[in-house]
Amino acid sequence: MLKDIRAIAGESIVLSPDDQDAELANTNWFGAPPHERMGMSADEVVTAFEETAVLLRDQVAASGHRGTATFYVWHDGEAGQLRCSAGTRKPSDLVFPSAHEVTDDLHAIVMEFLVDRAPGSIQWGALEPVPYPEAEPAAMAVWAFDLTPFGR
Repeated sequence: MLKDIRAIAGESIVLSPDDQDAELANTNWFGAPPHERMGMSADEVVTAFEETAVLLRDQVAASGHRGTATFYVWHDGEAGQLRCSAGTRKPSDLVFPSAHEVTDDLHAIVMEFLVDRAPGSIQWGALEPVPYPEAEPAAMAVWAFDLTPFGR
């Protein structure tokens, strides 16, 4: 999984403010069975994402892109995956189908993924009735990294 995260920096990034659908090509997801997750530390996963983000910022600078660019990471608990993407939205303008909150704490997002022992599935016997929520569910945490080259 760490190699896959780092490989993102070798891929071309689509930055097209006029075509947000084209930017969906930038989305990657990583899943790992629980036994593989147990061998990973949050620190090494965080380091891989941070190194990748810096390399992506260099790639954006070299491309001559003028404007906003953001790399972001979140844990998709329903799919049991750690996901990342890049696009031309500011962190405050990221679009998700559910409530989200931008955070500086990538470590917490990675930890949530690493301890997710039943990714994407629930055993039949573990199903429980879902009560009608009295309050809004907690917002999903999203770590965002500014890819806009410095000095612009």
